[in-house]
Amino acid sequence: MTFLAWIAVLLAALSAGLAAANLKLARTPAARPAPEGTLVSVLIPARDEEANIGAAVEAALASRDVAVEVVVMDDGSTDRTPEIVERLAARDSRVRLARCPPLPEGWTGKVHACQRLADEARGTHLLFVDADVRLAPDAAAALVAHQADNGLALVSAVPRQIMKGPGELLTVPMINFLMLGYLPFALMRKRPDRGLGAACGQLMFFERGAYDAIGGHGSIRHLLHDGIQLARRLRDEGRMTDVVAGAELATCRMYERFDQAWAGFVKNAHEGMANWRQLPVWTVLLGLGHVLPPILVLLALMGIGSLLPALLALALSLGTRAAITRATGESLWTIPLHPATVAVGLAIQWASLLGLAGRAGWKGRVYPAQ
Repeated sequence: MTFLAWIAVLLAALSAGLAAANLKLARTPAARPAPEGTLVSVLIPARDEEANIGAAVEAALASRDVAVEVVVMDDGSTDRTPEIVERLAARDSRVRLARCPPLPEGWTGKVHACQRLADEARGTHLLFVDADVRLAPDAAAALVAHQADNGLALVSAVPRQIMKGPGELLTVPMINFLMLGYLPFALMRKRPDRGLGAACGQLMFFERGAYDAIGGHGSIRHLLHDGIQLARRLRDEGRMTDVVAGAELATCRMYERFDQAWAGFVKNAHEGMANWRQLPVWTVLLGLGHVLPPILVLLALMGIGSLLPALLALALSLGTRAAITRATGESLWTIPLHPATVAVGLAIQWASLLGLAGRAGWKGRVYPAQ
């Protein structure tokens, strides 16, 4: 048991070291006035988003130091989503509502809506955001500046995640934890390797030429996880992508209930780590480094195993979570709940891999397992 505790120390230290390095590199890009002729198309796919769409459009319209247009693709909504957008369009000519054609065979829903948005866009840059994302006024200008300064095809960021209930706190914090605790930012910015490609689908900013060159969302029409897949497609063509700190660029409340969060993360799981090549490795890294330490502490207090390495592993694990929480502005509850959150994250991945979660689906659509 003591040997296992020292293994947990090493694995917790791995993510602690990567997080420390990444938090120094993952900075919020500075905004400056965009060059003349720059137009950012803020593109929002929307399917039954009447509770969100008005605020999302208003936030995008508040962008400063760069010209924007806002295009909303209504994808078969049965609520008041299109009416809300039409009202905003009547008030501000920068807003347009488009209607998504029926989903063609071989396409997934959001990917299809995003490609249709790109077809409608007039901008030099494409900023895809979900309807539950609220852009900060400087976000678009900051992304334009960062993309231009670094010659990037894609810049992405994880918005500050708003979490209020236990269902969110047990699922959503894994986004930033995996990104900052395990993606080596230094290598990502130096090497074009496909495996270093990463992005958050909630906020993706493309240089228009690079997006069109790879065929846009049409190049991944049968897939669901456009954040990871488009970053990898770009890197396959030798184009660089980057992830920046997003807490000051946007906010997002993804889910309000555990069942929504479970369904949402299951949808993308098989295109992430839920495969037989990766998931056993991730289970060792995450399970031993972050789920096991509190169990080892309890066992040591009962006289089973050594307390010192168990406490050290727990301190490294929770310390990493605390540093990420502070940097990303997430709820302080993410810290004590961290072992349980990692356990739930692994359960989602295994449920997807073993076919226990049912068919992947979202917004009334279901897709066959890949």
